[in-house]
Amino acid sequence: MTGLSEQPGAVDPLCAALAAAVRRTAARFGGVYLVDQDESAMGAVALCGVPVDAFAPWWRSAFAATGPMQDSIRSERLVWVSSLEELARLYPRAAANLPYQLAFASAPLTHVRHCRGALLLAWPPGRTPVLSRRERGRIAFSARRIAQVLNAAAGPPVIPERPCFVPPLAGEPTPQSVSAAAGLVERLPLGTLALDLAGHITYVNTAAAKLLGKPAEQLLGTQPWQSLPWLDNLTYMDAYRTALSSRENVALTVLRPPDQWLDLRLHVDDSGTSILVTPRRSSRAPGTQPSSGAAASPESRIHLLMVLAAALTETVGVQDVVDLVAGQVLPAFGAHGMIMSAADPDRIRIIGYRGYEPDVVEQLDGLPTDADLTPAGRALATGVSLFFANREELAHLYPKAPQLSDKQAWAFLPLLSSGRPVGALLLAYNDPHHFTAAERSILTPLAGLIAQALDRARLYDTKHGLAHALQQTLLPQALPTVTGLDVAARYHPASHGVNLGGDFYDLIRLTDTTAAAVIGDVQGHDMSAAALMGLVRMAVHSHATAGATPDQVLTRTDRDLADLNASRFVSCLYAHLDLARHQVTFASAGHSPPLLRHPDNRTHAVTVRPGPPLGIGLGTHSYPLTTLPLDPGALLVLYTDGLVETPGTDIGQAITDLAESLAEWSGLPLHQLVDNLVHRTRQASQHTDDIAVLLLRRPVRHLPSCV
Repeated sequence: MTGLSEQPGAVDPLCAALAAAVRRTAARFGGVYLVDQDESAMGAVALCGVPVDAFAPWWRSAFAATGPMQDSIRSERLVWVSSLEELARLYPRAAANLPYQLAFASAPLTHVRHCRGALLLAWPPGRTPVLSRRERGRIAFSARRIAQVLNAAAGPPVIPERPCFVPPLAGEPTPQSVSAAAGLVERLPLGTLALDLAGHITYVNTAAAKLLGKPAEQLLGTQPWQSLPWLDNLTYMDAYRTALSSRENVALTVLRPPDQWLDLRLHVDDSGTSILVTPRRSSRAPGTQPSSGAAASPESRIHLLMVLAAALTETVGVQDVVDLVAGQVLPAFGAHGMIMSAADPDRIRIIGYRGYEPDVVEQLDGLPTDADLTPAGRALATGVSLFFANREELAHLYPKAPQLSDKQAWAFLPLLSSGRPVGALLLAYNDPHHFTAAERSILTPLAGLIAQALDRARLYDTKHGLAHALQQTLLPQALPTVTGLDVAARYHPASHGVNLGGDFYDLIRLTDTTAAAVIGDVQGHDMSAAALMGLVRMAVHSHATAGATPDQVLTRTDRDLADLNASRFVSCLYAHLDLARHQVTFASAGHSPPLLRHPDNRTHAVTVRPGPPLGIGLGTHSYPLTTLPLDPGALLVLYTDGLVETPGTDIGQAITDLAESLAEWSGLPLHQLVDNLVHRTRQASQHTDDIAVLLLRRPVRHLPSCV
């Protein structure tokens, strides 16, 4: 879709359809979500009745996740959730990310040509918990109307980086004297702000401008978190979202730097948001430095923990944990730098950092874990968090601690999992920073959540490293050079697990003019599958180099598997290449047919009559032979199922599509071609199986033919 705009006067069919849906169903706000082309994620295209920035945490989400919209799209049914309690019961992870009192419905956008999607509608608390038949009909009609608009577009809709804001359809204005109202508000001794439905400031009185520290002309037309950077924090945004969703009055205390504390009270209705601003006298002791940002309420702290806990469950490796802490924990606490280290018997080993220069990190990495020398060592040794509001506090307790950066305040958090230290987390600030009791109370349990995620991530990385080493050992380190043959190969494990599978390929040089190409797939994706793959590859290699014909190689390997009682099936394709005679002979044990691209660019799947997979019998099966010419310039493609097999698709059509792509890319170098083939599959599917590909091309230069 094009033409989507945040300008109130912009007209777009999708915007109009969404605004009409919100008005028709009496919803508080709504949104249109679409699933991207590879169905890995879904994103908001347009939002109505809620400021786009306030909804930023929910612009995009994984389509594979469990949630009301995902269920609605996958099952093509209306999903209705009447309350936060029902959301927590049906979708606990979604409730952790959306802890607001809302009722909402998700209606699938069906029969859209280019994509799948959903219409999301939300209501504030207080409405009846049951959808009437008339309400269901209005929601279904609205979803059909939006689907029609999407189908009328010239091409597939594009999910933008930022969804557009759609103002709701305006109701009838109430006759009031605007000048009288403005005069009344201007005379009030407290500060008042008015925000429209998009979150932009439409009115600010003199008292509010003075308290906020900016003239009215610099505030009007902006969103508060844009013109007042000290409001750009999780606590204010959370309070704003709570007021928007619940329609309850919300109060919070914020700090206007350097030392002015302000009380804000938010009131929301269908026309926008009113904010009252009053000064608060600070009760802090002289000389202490208050923390920047807003003073989080207990509900906000619990919400922050829930959000981060849910996010940490999605991390896989150590780098994921480091990136999440840097991307979410640092801004949530206003910190400017972080260093994460892993527990080591004698030294501090840094595994990730942000906000520090690399040369500083290099000097800190490997420092002794002496509790008397560094606070990080003390945190690891005692399991107790340490907080230093300024350099003087740190120097007083740790005079020997190296001062290598310009940071001015620090929190040293031990990362404990099951009572044992797995590492330490340092949060650093560019200016002196007083750590409030509220911050300390949330940082301690947060460190425990990070420690558990880090412990899991280190275990995963260890298993991943071992699996990768085993896989690389079992697969050929380099393919042999065969005169008169150009080759390229790739192996990509499935996207889940520890990257260990049973797919394999090999190229065996037999004589100066003959070679054998092999590809196979062992049933399963575990250590046993990988081990059996290694045995099959060695057996095939042994029988081939002993002079066996293609059918004999498969028969004898099948007998070897029967002797091992492997209890797993193995598909395998064996190709004997006679480069002097310009021909190739195939034998197949239940494997996918190879593709052949002729010198004139005709491309098709080769019909090879297969025998049964290896491991089924006692080595008595026959494997028919298929012999074809292999002219100079011809290209053979051997592959495993992962390249063509996707749930819900016809494998025959997938092979045909692969052949068409192979013909389209006829001019590419071999290594670029094999990368394109793999990338094409990984983009078009969820990549649930291993992929092995072996390309063999006869160059135009050729050996003398055998007479």
